[in-house]
Amino acid sequence: MKIDLFTEGNVHLPYEGLTSKKIKSFAKKTCSYLNLNNIILTIIICDNDFIQKINKDYRKKNKPTDVISFACRENPFPDITQVPELLGDIFISVEKASENAKAYGSILPEEMRRLVAHGILHLIGYDHEKSRKDKKIMEEKEEELFRAYK
Repeated sequence: MKIDLFTEGNVHLPYEGLTSKKIKSFAKKTCSYLNLNNIILTIIICDNDFIQKINKDYRKKNKPTDVISFACRENPFPDITQVPELLGDIFISVEKASENAKAYGSILPEEMRRLVAHGILHLIGYDHEKSRKDKKIMEEKEEELFRAYK
């Protein structure tokens, strides 16, 4: 498993105590739990301005969001065992994550862990925006992930 991490916009790590090592650890634990051991994943930590532009360009929503995922394939992933599979890219606004943490009465590392897991689930085919049923399925999987590595 290879996790690449970059920053874009006006963001530098560590950010409010959050380090690249912690973010990569969240991703590795999530991928391991999901048996995605032979993958390459890119995580881009950015600011609200950067993610707002992506959200506007790709989702036609002119506002910042917390996480956007871009899978490298359309179909669900097969059993990944032979060659490393490029899973995709996850963009996370650390500014929005910090805002969310304050709004939810949480802390930034917990919110980032949630967003990393959420982004990875999108990359492997989960989509909470298709229907209420799919939203419930994805929320249950996120809760399962949280219980698995607390």
